[in-house]
Amino acid sequence: MRLLSGPVGRSIALLAGLSVLLGVVVAGMAFPVVGGLGILSNEAGDSVTSSSADLVNNPAPLTTTVTDSDGRPLAYLFDQNRTEVANDQISPTMKAAILAIEDRRFYDHQGVDWQGTLRAVVANSTSGDVVQGASTLTQQYVKNYMLYVDAQTEAERLKATEQTPARKLKEARIALQLERQLSKDEILNRYLNIVFLGNGSYGIAAGARTYFNTTPDKLTVPQAALLAGMVRSTTQFDPVQNPETATQRRNLVIEQMRQQGMIDDAQARQATAAPLGIADPLVRIPNGCNGAGDTGFFCKYVVQYLTEAGFSEEQINRGGYTIRTTLDRRAMQEVKRALDAEVPPRTPNVANVMSLVQPGQDAHRVLAMGSSRTFGLDADAEETSFGLPYQPVNLGAGSTYKIFTAATALEKGLGINYSMQVPPSGYASPIYVDGSGRPIPVANASEGLPPRMSMTDALAQSPNTAFIKLEEFTGVPDIVDMAVRLGLKSLATTPFVDPGSGERTDRSIAEVIKEQELASFTLGVTPTSVLELANVGATLFSEGRWCPPTPIDSITDANGEIVPITEEPCQQAVDPGLANTLVTGMSQDDISGTSAAAARAAGWSRPMAGKTGTTQQNKSAAFVGAIPEMSGAVITFDNSNSPRPLCDGGNGPFACGEGNIFGGKTPARTWYGAVTPLVAGTPPTPLPATDPRYLDGGAESRIPDVVGRSAADARGELEGAGWQVTTRTVDNRATEGTVVGQEPRGAALPGEPVTLQVSSGTVPAPPPPPGSPPAVGPPAGPPPPEEGADGGDGDGG
Repeated sequence: MRLLSGPVGRSIALLAGLSVLLGVVVAGMAFPVVGGLGILSNEAGDSVTSSSADLVNNPAPLTTTVTDSDGRPLAYLFDQNRTEVANDQISPTMKAAILAIEDRRFYDHQGVDWQGTLRAVVANSTSGDVVQGASTLTQQYVKNYMLYVDAQTEAERLKATEQTPARKLKEARIALQLERQLSKDEILNRYLNIVFLGNGSYGIAAGARTYFNTTPDKLTVPQAALLAGMVRSTTQFDPVQNPETATQRRNLVIEQMRQQGMIDDAQARQATAAPLGIADPLVRIPNGCNGAGDTGFFCKYVVQYLTEAGFSEEQINRGGYTIRTTLDRRAMQEVKRALDAEVPPRTPNVANVMSLVQPGQDAHRVLAMGSSRTFGLDADAEETSFGLPYQPVNLGAGSTYKIFTAATALEKGLGINYSMQVPPSGYASPIYVDGSGRPIPVANASEGLPPRMSMTDALAQSPNTAFIKLEEFTGVPDIVDMAVRLGLKSLATTPFVDPGSGERTDRSIAEVIKEQELASFTLGVTPTSVLELANVGATLFSEGRWCPPTPIDSITDANGEIVPITEEPCQQAVDPGLANTLVTGMSQDDISGTSAAAARAAGWSRPMAGKTGTTQQNKSAAFVGAIPEMSGAVITFDNSNSPRPLCDGGNGPFACGEGNIFGGKTPARTWYGAVTPLVAGTPPTPLPATDPRYLDGGAESRIPDVVGRSAADARGELEGAGWQVTTRTVDNRATEGTVVGQEPRGAALPGEPVTLQVSSGTVPAPPPPPGSPPAVGPPAGPPPPEEGADGGDGDGG
């Protein structure tokens, strides 16, 4: 069959369209008389009632705004860019314009304008085109609601706009019900809030901002007329793509306003002569965290946090919430500045990441997080949208994990003053073995260390052998549990990846490490979240109280009502005295420890707790530092698919053959660089008071002090207390057989032998006379640690 064209074809098409309209008119006019009986089934009637109830009770999708702690926007999250405004926030001019062109009898009909429908039928039939619409604003509101709120798929959207008598009749019935439930002003307000105005703007608030960078209450006559005219076709009357057509349509609306007495002749002439005045470029708000700039990682963490708290993605993107976050804008700026200063954003394959958390008894607020790599989707520009500052970093955090070994030792009865054994490099521990059970020699980054040092000094200088030796006492499983308690929660939730097959198992990392008793755990070889590591410091500075690192201060809905959020409750991870004492035990890192050089370069001069870390082959390095006001962690690592060792060069770290990066270099410099300006000009806060119980240890670890007694009496007392005793003779003026020294003194590990130095009773040889060549012998004391070095370069098991 050949399709007709020209006037005849158009007439037939027009008659078909008019048949639809006339069918609706006839059915609709019968509806008030018969009450709908016989027109629609009971099921259809129930559907109408349900739909009208939805229109009354369910809001349209709204834009969610994410703000910083001061309420300044960081990002916008939406399916439809819509901000709801109240009736009194829309100018009378805008209401007049939409009524003039879309529904001049709005305040006269009851939802369906039968008179207007017949008039439209006649007008359209006479002109040969659809020059007048038959739908009221109420009916249009119903259609827009079905299209923009109810419809979720393309099929549903097509169904919401299909030109059939059944749909039009249902639309009319819902409109009639709606008019009995809502006032005219409320319907008009809802219509203006839901209507699509093109270029991604839904509702009058978004439209006013997009096209004129203004608010709905300030819209002028020509501006309002343009927006009202676009309702019929946002494509045909787009002022950017079709300015001439848009101007003609705008002027038609102005003329309708004049004819209906809404404006006078002078106002009409002035409005018609006005330029379109469209913003150039249009004022668009970016959708999602990609528009959040340097706060993109923080924004993404907010979304993840809310999702884990029970919010759906649909809720977040359609709920119109105001999410006031904990982000401190100045802290964020300093963190980003410090990160980029150490690792320029486009550095290939290297990421420098940092998170900053505020301690507290009731909440640990995330102040800032960032990365040297720019947040985004352009991989060629070294951008990434992976959650680097909060997702576990696969290369680990090195010797920062010695914090957990020390905490476990304190909990098991040792004190922070305990004199730890420091075996030399090459130490073969019975628990640090390969898959065949053969011991793996443990190396230290620095040589010439004394055979014993206090736990405080060991935390600062970080000898691997000392902490592997300490791990023999504490056991691996308890250290893993301590790490999870203090804040590394992801160890207990992240599936273990089989190193052979690369497949994820159904067990967590923590479960596997404990089951296999992997002694490399104290050297920090497991995946580590920078945010969780920062929160460990916050836990210690909160007297051992762990709280989830929250990015949320408050959430309010579109009506300003507080929306509750379910967060994990805070827990007392360790005894307050243990936490306070451990903080003091970590207080030498910036003075005599592995971050001392970075601290001096930054002009750091206040009390703090710190620990560096470096992983196998220097592929990553870390630093965790904390003061009472804030705790931060930094990890610098090769984030490529095939990580290589990193060298710390003049222009930042880079992949190299043999790495030389340490936690005391780039990571520590980043931490001091970010935190120093944040606390400048404020008085230092002292570290918390120590607890005697955790200074010298419990009774079970204390050794009787037998110096000055006879060797026989000393041996008898020590062996009577359960200690193994060995002796060695030393030259000394004391009476022969007198104990002149003991190692360890004060406290020892259970089962650790106590060595007594017993006097020979002879006087040592006198020193050589002046002018004699100096005697050759060992140095008087341990050398200072290598700049930035720490003991985290073990084999990793």
